[in-house]
Amino acid sequence: MEVYKIKDMFNGWFIGNFEPSLLKTNDLEVGLKEYKKGDYEGFHYHKIATEYTVIVCGKVEMNGIQYEEGDILVMKPFDVTDFKALTDVKTLVVKLPGANNDKYI
Repeated sequence: MEVYKIKDMFNGWFIGNFEPSLLKTNDLEVGLKEYKKGDYEGFHYHKIATEYTVIVCGKVEMNGIQYEEGDILVMKPFDVTDFKALTDVKTLVVKLPGANNDKYI
């Protein structure tokens, strides 16, 4: 058995074309992301990838709508969203495919 720490991964991403990565691939990306209350990511979209986000704990606001623990959000190509952490938040994110440089502002 191998053991790793999420804190040692690239911004929480542990599968994908990152360094380090447990599985270096462009097929998908998987990350456990942590945000502090007030963290904000501006409006963006992907042209290729679909992104699946599970709110593991906490509350967020995306496009002016609040989501909380247990909500699963699916952002398809060209879906535009922003992201604001209303509390400390953990998300589990799967991005398919793991298209590098596929984030547009």
